[in-house]
Amino acid sequence: MTYYRQVGEVPPKRHTQFRRPDGGLYAEELMSVAGFSGPTSLLYHRRPPTAVVAAVADPRPDSPLHDPNPHVPRHLLGGGMAPAGDLLSGRRLMLGNGDVLLHLVAAEGTSQLYRNALGDEVVFVRSGTARLESVFGSVDCEPGDYVVVPRSTTHRWTVTSTDPVQALVIEAAGQVTPPARYRSSTGQFLEHSPYCERDLHGPAEVLVIEEADDAETEVVVRHHGGHTTYTYAHHPFDVVGWAGCVYPYRFNVRDFEPITGRVHQPPPVHQTFAGPSFVVCTFVPRLFDYHPEAIPAPYNHSNVDSDEVLYYVEGNFMSRAGAGIGAGSISLHPAGFVHGPQPGSVERSIGATATEELAVMVDTFAPLQMTDDAAAVDDPDYLRSWLSD
Repeated sequence: MTYYRQVGEVPPKRHTQFRRPDGGLYAEELMSVAGFSGPTSLLYHRRPPTAVVAAVADPRPDSPLHDPNPHVPRHLLGGGMAPAGDLLSGRRLMLGNGDVLLHLVAAEGTSQLYRNALGDEVVFVRSGTARLESVFGSVDCEPGDYVVVPRSTTHRWTVTSTDPVQALVIEAAGQVTPPARYRSSTGQFLEHSPYCERDLHGPAEVLVIEEADDAETEVVVRHHGGHTTYTYAHHPFDVVGWAGCVYPYRFNVRDFEPITGRVHQPPPVHQTFAGPSFVVCTFVPRLFDYHPEAIPAPYNHSNVDSDEVLYYVEGNFMSRAGAGIGAGSISLHPAGFVHGPQPGSVERSIGATATEELAVMVDTFAPLQMTDDAAAVDDPDYLRSWLSD
């Protein structure tokens, strides 16, 4: 995160005595990035967060990643997923590499308590509503929300809508932040940024489990080598206050102010987040280019050093017309393949003044692999969708 927040009760100075009503000390917990050299938050627990009763290996095999052969563009038909599990157990890994994993999920119900010790997670909610509950408090989420969950945050998800939550989960191998070029040397968003601090919504109050429910509690932790189920002597949601710059938050795409120009603008103007060796961009409803001879459709291009993934959310996807792309689809255009708008899209775009499409793009700088789950929903006709009528 980029700015300091304080929620609940905290002492006037850190690392000083802060006592419970019964006279005992609250227990401090420092969550820090980059050792002690990056952003931090200091949480105050009613009891020590270190009281582990048991730890058991929790083997849960992931769908194996393999090189996608042949090396061709892909269209994954992800829009028709049936609900299966919650926002944690229901994830279906589609694509990934050592830097990032991309999951689709159609979720119902409430998840177990979970902590990802490998990296930050970004959950993009396409439909339905959910609540993220964590040691920092709760965040209510709706369609169009990116929900950023920092590494090692103990949390759970509850689906709050009647309909399932359809979402894209971006699991990073490190920290996910707003792009550096949007921020000053002290972390404040700059005037040219397409969003700012007012658009980021974190927990507004703490979430404390009552004493009667405060029993031994299991938390599944994802770590190098797999998962471990820890049993804690007390429920981890016993934080009475916290302060700092590390916490979960949501950002809705309706608050992203698109950057436009006289001619077609390249994808970096749509960048929303930066992760380790990948970026996240958001294509939102916007005015098209206003040069009198402008071609609104994107030009053909070859990503020589990155794989390009698009998750289609809603609207009329002008450049993909005729390719079968719809809401919930994922396209993969790998490095080394020249791609662009489908036949006829360029001419049809001329004279258009705006677009209502909404999509999330993830560009990686290492090749992506795919899973058997992805191969099962791969459209074999997509490669031929660039052939002229």
